[in-house]
Amino acid sequence: MTKNIYISSDHGGYELKEKIITFLNNNNNIKVNNLGTNSHESVDYPDFCKNLVTELKKNDNSIGVLVCGTGIGMSIAANRYNHIRGALCTNENMARLSRKHNNANVLILGGRTTSFKCAKNMLEIFLNTEFEFGRHTQRLEKI
Repeated sequence: MTKNIYISSDHGGYELKEKIITFLNNNNNIKVNNLGTNSHESVDYPDFCKNLVTELKKNDNSIGVLVCGTGIGMSIAANRYNHIRGALCTNENMARLSRKHNNANVLILGGRTTSFKCAKNMLEIFLNTEFEFGRHTQRLEKI
């Protein structure tokens, strides 16, 4: 089954986003949808976040990846939308638990704070970890 991934960044996350896209494009089971930005030129992260959350609303079973300088701005912007459960992750355990316990549908990374190696590892875990349901479902329903 092909996984549909939307990815977007601002200028602070552009370089890491491009490396992630190259990595993901080497996997035949993943369809990557690049929603920009496509340069280091300064842009407003809420605009690129909105592009991604709009696509996720139309494509329910898709996963999103947002990248800005620290990930904080994208995290704040993304989580204001009801259908988004964005997780700003800085290590592999956070990526795993964000899926298992929080059913996160958007992985958020800091382009200036996260190495490509760490981002790649977190992304692999995020994509391959399933939600546990059970007690976690009840908790998510309260949000």
